[in-house]
Amino acid sequence: MLDDMLDYMAHIRTRPVWQPIPESVRTSLQEPLPSEATELAAVHQTFMQEILPYAVGNAHPGFMGWVHGGGTPVGMLAEMLAAGLNANLGGRDQMPIELERQVVQWVRELFGFPHTASGLFVNGTSMANFIAVLVARTTALGANVRRAGIAASERRLVAYTSASAHNCIAQAMDLSGLGSNALRIIPVTTQHQMDIDALERAIAADRRAGYTPFFIAGTAGTVDVGAVDDLATLADVAEKNALWFHVDGAYGALAMLAPELAPRLSGIERADSIAFDFHKWGQVPYDAGFILVRDSNAHLSTFASPAAYLGRETRGLAAGSPWPCDFGPDLSRGFRALKAWFTIKVYGTEKLGQVIAHTCALAQYMRQCIDNETALELLSPVSLNVVCFRYRCEDAECVNRDIVTAIHESGIAAPSTTTINGQLAIRAAIVNHRTTRQDIDALLRATLEFGQAISSPPLRRTSL
Repeated sequence: MLDDMLDYMAHIRTRPVWQPIPESVRTSLQEPLPSEATELAAVHQTFMQEILPYAVGNAHPGFMGWVHGGGTPVGMLAEMLAAGLNANLGGRDQMPIELERQVVQWVRELFGFPHTASGLFVNGTSMANFIAVLVARTTALGANVRRAGIAASERRLVAYTSASAHNCIAQAMDLSGLGSNALRIIPVTTQHQMDIDALERAIAADRRAGYTPFFIAGTAGTVDVGAVDDLATLADVAEKNALWFHVDGAYGALAMLAPELAPRLSGIERADSIAFDFHKWGQVPYDAGFILVRDSNAHLSTFASPAAYLGRETRGLAAGSPWPCDFGPDLSRGFRALKAWFTIKVYGTEKLGQVIAHTCALAQYMRQCIDNETALELLSPVSLNVVCFRYRCEDAECVNRDIVTAIHESGIAAPSTTTINGQLAIRAAIVNHRTTRQDIDALLRATLEFGQAISSPPLRRTSL
């Protein structure tokens, strides 16, 4: 099984990025609950023949859809060790938690946070953003909100983010009980950054209307075009208005690892909280999200919950308080930190930073290729590693949508789509460390070939 997966990674270029699932394969897994044992080798063959070939394909260098990391053999092996150890990192006095605390310290160092800041591995940035909203809400309303609920407060909290922010910010407002209507969506500039003047007007208008502004979510690497908000100015606005300043850095926050990119994130060190994923630009296998909070006391007061069955001691296995479960909603937690620790230790931050910078260089190469091809049109500035473009033609929306589907089904590459200024765009997010110029060339060549075939089909034969 291990050899098969190492061979899969070593020869991944020989495979299609993605391929449709045959109906026979799809229905083969619709079997009744098995009552008798099956040989491990037979089950593994089912995996190799019916599951592995039809996965999403984000380990492939031609995968450029959404923002998916590529993973590494090192991370895969670390995951195997974690699974074998089968440690529950909800709490108690154990070295796996000490290792997670080591990674927390590295994250503090990376973002210039104080040694008293708290951090936690979670499944992804959606959960990390949710935790940030909850901590900010508890800070604004006091710890009593956990018992009495937001309805007991006379203060109507409102938050702010940009029109380019990920929809999980709105979802976090929903899940926190504040409601997505309490999130003010601020327009963006031509560079797809939050409009600061519009933000300040919205805050002032809410105060006049009797609302209580409490939270600003800036973005480092927007999901559509990869733009980075003016984080330093957002920090100024948050400080002036006494608001919690959060940064959703799902993938872009790790640009701090690349010296040539880190200055673009100036101001992130002033955030009250940062959410990001190791499993994107950090190349750690799924899943490995992270939340960093400047005020560990505020973080702790949001989640810590005394219970008899979670009693703490100063000695023995029940020592080591506070436990990770005191900083988030999960009591049962896997050893996510191990694969991140292995990745950082084996490759080092310098190499990881070079990988991140290389994906941005490839995006600039792709931009240049598009600029030099009259049949293609760039639809947004290329800030980091995301390129949004389209094939020029009549009925561009339908044709470009069909182009993306055709590319997917060909197995050549896997871009995604988004909408830029009302126009459907082919979106290439270059995240995988395996991606090279030949993969960029293959995607653009396929776009041109399918674009020509779809927009100019051959004439139908007339019936005799």
